[in-house]
Amino acid sequence: MLTLTENASTIVKTLVEQNLPTDEAGLRFSHEGANSGALTVTTAEAAEPGDAVVERDGAKVFLDETAAVALGDQVLDATVDEAGSVQFSISPAGGAGAPTA
Repeated sequence: MLTLTENASTIVKTLVEQNLPTDEAGLRFSHEGANSGALTVTTAEAAEPGDAVVERDGAKVFLDETAAVALGDQVLDATVDEAGSVQFSISPAGGAGAPTA
């Protein structure tokens, strides 16, 4: 199952609180389309039926079935650049250079 670094947890909580300030809201990763390998990231009021839910320190991440498979055993990290843009990165759990949670 996907794990979040401390940075990712903090940034996810901040993004969600700015957009949907409810206790059930989170960040949702979903598959864009049948022919695309891309995942879409949006804020969501709650998990949808079938979503896997990952929580850390109050941050909630919802993964649709495709995202849950694609991100299984991965680590989600996040940073904010000088312009205030959020950059997410995914790395294998326990792999070389993988952030520790």
